[in-house]
Order: sequence, then C-alpha cells, then structure tokens
Amino acid sequence: MNTATTDTRQPAIAATGLRKSYGDKLVLDGIDLHVPTGTVFSLLGPNGAGKTTAVNILSTLISADAGEARVDGHDLTAHAQAVRAAIGVTGQFSAVDGLITGEENMLLMADLHHLPKREGRRVAAELLERFDLTDAAKKPASTYSGGMKRRLDIAMTLVGSPRVIFLDEPTTGLDPRSRHTMWGIIRELVAGGTTVFLTTQYLEEADQLADRIAVLNGGRLVAEGTAEELKRLVPGGHVRLRFNDPAAYERAATALRESTRDDEALGLQIPSDGSQRELRAILDWLDAADVQADELSVHTPDLDDVFFALTGGTATPTTTAQKETTR
Repeated sequence: MNTATTDTRQPAIAATGLRKSYGDKLVLDGIDLHVPTGTVFSLLGPNGAGKTTAVNILSTLISADAGEARVDGHDLTAHAQAVRAAIGVTGQFSAVDGLITGEENMLLMADLHHLPKREGRRVAAELLERFDLTDAAKKPASTYSGGMKRRLDIAMTLVGSPRVIFLDEPTTGLDPRSRHTMWGIIRELVAGGTTVFLTTQYLEEADQLADRIAVLNGGRLVAEGTAEELKRLVPGGHVRLRFNDPAAYERAATALRESTRDDEALGLQIPSDGSQRELRAILDWLDAADVQADELSVHTPDLDDVFFALTGGTATPTTTAQKETTR
C-alpha cells in the first residue's frame, strides 16, 4: 500500500453531491469524494451500487444530474476536454483490438493522442518494454493471455501520460499470478506520482493497494477511511487460546472469566481488538494463573466483515484468504 504523507496540493479528484438517475432508478444519491494526488482511492460496493456510474461521470463519459466535480483541477462540466486530456480509463472490458498486434494497438493510441510518428513509436516501445510485452509486440493481440491483454490495456491508457487513471475492476477474470502482477504495476504508477481511482470486487485488492477506501451501497457512501479505520468499525475481534492439557484449560477459563469456552477443542475465545495492550493483559492473566497456552491466534475483522456489515451482505464479492494469524 502506498504510504503517502499529507498532501497540501489540490486534490486529484474532488466531487460534491453527485447524483444520477436512470428513469425511476436513483443510482448515485449525492455522493462526495476527495482523492489526494498521488494516492490510490478504492471504491467498493456490491453489483449495481453505482461504482461504474461514478467512474463514467468522473471520466466525462456521462453527465451527472446534479453536483459538482473537479478532476486534476479542472471543472468536470466547464472544462471537460481538459479533464479528458489529464486522465486515462481502463474499464471492465478490454479496449484491446484483437485483430491487430500489440504494437499496432499502441501506435493507434499514439495517433489518437496526436503524437508525432517518431515520438509515438518511442513511447509505444518504452511502454511495451515496461509492461513486459516486447516479445509479443508483433503478435496479434487475440493470441495474448488475459493477463497480457490487461497489461496491454493499461499500457495503452498510459500513452498520453495521464495524471489520473480510472481502473474499473481491472483484474476481473485474471488468475492470482496475473492479479499480483497488476498490483505491482499499480504501485509503480502511484510511486511515480499518478493518482489511481480503483473500483474492484476483490476486497483483498483494496486492502493491499488503497490509501483510502469508500464503500458505496444503494447509491450512497456508507463509510470511508483507511483499511484499518474501516476494520475498526466492525466488532468481532478476538483472541483464541487452545490447550492440550485439560487442567491448564480449566485454570485458564477460571482466570479469563470473559472468555467463551469450547470444551471439546479445549479452546477459549476472548473479545479483543488485537492491540498490543490487550494481548499483554491476556498474557499477564495467564502468567498469574501459571498457565501456558499451547496455541494463541488473533482474529481481527477484515474487509469482508466490513463489506457485509455495511452492505447487508448483498452481492457477495470475492473474499480474502484466511482471517486467522497464528502465533
């Protein structure tokens, strides 16, 4: 995750009261957004929550019914062309033309950005090399794997050197290796000063990449903060102790009166936020009772828990891995 310090510059994206309806369906209900320059901002939400609509408005593809927004300092309505010149967009579905080669896709983008031919070839070659696509540059894009097509898609987006990039579910359908490769690319972009607005169905992806995360549900932002701040909104953290010796288990249960017993597994579960202070207190209680736990594990709420708590468990996203860390 990018650990950007407080930035006094103008935000890369600032929006107030964005609303959008399609007929009788209210898709965005007056949302506010503030994305600092050079950070990753992730928008989470179930299918149909309005994530893609928000991206389409901020990238000038559609107009909001109400509200104001500035992207890279440019008013979305009054200076839409300046916004378009400052941004890049990679949608859920690849913009790659499979009938031509990877290099030709890149050169086509260079022409669309009105780069001189020599400059276009230089930029295309540099980006193909940066995204490890040089060996496949002369091959039809239809022969590329899903991960290669996604890398080419983002490389094409970077031809115009955008300062703000919208990535709408960029890793959907990718295998875990390709997804991790994409994460590395996103981190490199942000390290270079680019701002990334990311929507994703993968909660682990937001946890790994985003400086700030907003949860969108029913067209409204229901929470926003860092991953750790959001996790603290959800109760349920605990420490679990397991014992091999039944006598030690009983002494520990007596010493830790707030614990929940699991007599079959000889396990105790103690409510905890996982802080060092609380762990030290539990260990002190065990020392005072002259008891040694055979296993101690800490469970803290993750973004899965946050998502389900804030959205009512609608439209299950791809979940993270095991929540337990064992000591």
